[in-house]
Amino acid sequence: MGSDAQSLLQNLKADDVNVRQVATEALWRLWYTQKGAYGAQLLVRSQKLMDQGQADEAETILTETLEAMPDFAEAWNRRAVLYYMQQRYWAAIADCDKVTELVPYHFGALHGLGLCHMQLGNHTAAIQAFRRALAVQPYATANQRLILECAAQLS
Repeated sequence: MGSDAQSLLQNLKADDVNVRQVATEALWRLWYTQKGAYGAQLLVRSQKLMDQGQADEAETILTETLEAMPDFAEAWNRRAVLYYMQQRYWAAIADCDKVTELVPYHFGALHGLGLCHMQLGNHTAAIQAFRRALAVQPYATANQRLILECAAQLS
């Protein structure tokens, strides 16, 4: 992890909401541009296809991108989002796991992992994922709320 990412991760824990917001956006930018402009264009193109309801075409772009660039964490994350939207939760979990192998502090993938486990009724695993996301992004109240929802399901 570069010193840029390290300082951004520290800023996610700052008291100042603006500092946290800037850090969050900067991390997303780092992840999107990991493979330069070309990689970012592929992600944008796949997102446009998803937005137009062309999930199969989006999946093809993402899968081909991953075959060419298997260390492109955000491409794995985007495909996980696609799988989640299609209710293919185990496929999404596999892709989220790949993201967190590559970028252990990827709060988006950790959040997504929790959402998938929650949909499958795996509330303990969901809580663990949301806690991991909170460790990176302690002010992410959505994760706090989801932990409470999962805990209520377990009691």
